[in-house]
Amino acid sequence: MERATLNLYPIDYPFETLVTRADAEPAKLILNPEFQRKYKWDKDGFERASRFIESCLMRIPLPACYFAENEHNNHLVIDGVQRITTIKRFFNDEFALEGLTVYPQLNGQKFSELGELQSELESTTIRCIILRKENPKELVHEIFARLNQGAVRLSDQEIRHAIYPGNLDKLLIELGDIEFIKNFQKSAEREDRSNEELILRFLALDDTLEEYDGRLAKWLDRYMQQHQNLEQDAQDGLRNTFNATLDRCLRTFDRPFVDTTLEKPRQSIAYYDLLMWSFNNLSDQFIDANRENLNRKFQELCALPEFKKTMSGGLQQKSSIITRRNLWVEKLREIDGYDQSV
Repeated sequence: MERATLNLYPIDYPFETLVTRADAEPAKLILNPEFQRKYKWDKDGFERASRFIESCLMRIPLPACYFAENEHNNHLVIDGVQRITTIKRFFNDEFALEGLTVYPQLNGQKFSELGELQSELESTTIRCIILRKENPKELVHEIFARLNQGAVRLSDQEIRHAIYPGNLDKLLIELGDIEFIKNFQKSAEREDRSNEELILRFLALDDTLEEYDGRLAKWLDRYMQQHQNLEQDAQDGLRNTFNATLDRCLRTFDRPFVDTTLEKPRQSIAYYDLLMWSFNNLSDQFIDANRENLNRKFQELCALPEFKKTMSGGLQQKSSIITRRNLWVEKLREIDGYDQSV
């Protein structure tokens, strides 16, 4: 079996160099290429950031940072963004130190006020591991995922956003900003790009179910990679298809993607996948003429034992998705004019 090894090299960067590269125009060290989580170390003041600076002054060894080299030979930070952002902000006098215990005399001081300690911080180095641009995207994706298995782990979609930037990613961001999508299962509140993954699911399930092997995350990764650089016409087509399909669902159901027969009805991604797939293939005339029928047939579908079985376990298995589709099509065929609509 061929071994999967990374093409990388280590380098020890002084803090001064990191800040210079991050502040360059255009940036040579890209701290926030949209995919990284927002800066977290200033939520409750700057004590955490300050204690990091204090640790640097104490010469406590720092964990390595990981950068991915892009096609322009610049570096995207894939691990270490909080540390490097803290260094950059402190060097730029964006906060004063607070909560220090080893150097309490420095509390209240900004970088420009540190005197001889400025040069000590500037010369402090941190080991940086550079993943060369020749690495396969899948391998970079894997190390990115492994590096982010800590307490604040990145979601699958955040990693896709990091590894596969391009026109498809921009389209997902645009469509993910639709109010209904942002509010679906409160996805916007989680800041994990789950709203964008909703769009990706629709596009992939509509296009390549025959290739689906049951590993949803890997399958969505492949779709994202294969369609990374969509042409403008393809972008327009997907945008129009998604918007039209969502609009049909919203004007048909008072509570879209919800089994209203349940005691505690709530939105389900499985209902979203199913209805978006089927409504993409139905005409506006059929949908508008059969709103009540469609609501009733969906309730009947949700009550079927064989349908409920697909919702109780193995929700994302290919066989479950196909069974739900087949059962739903059987219900739709009970509505006059269905066969002429598709």
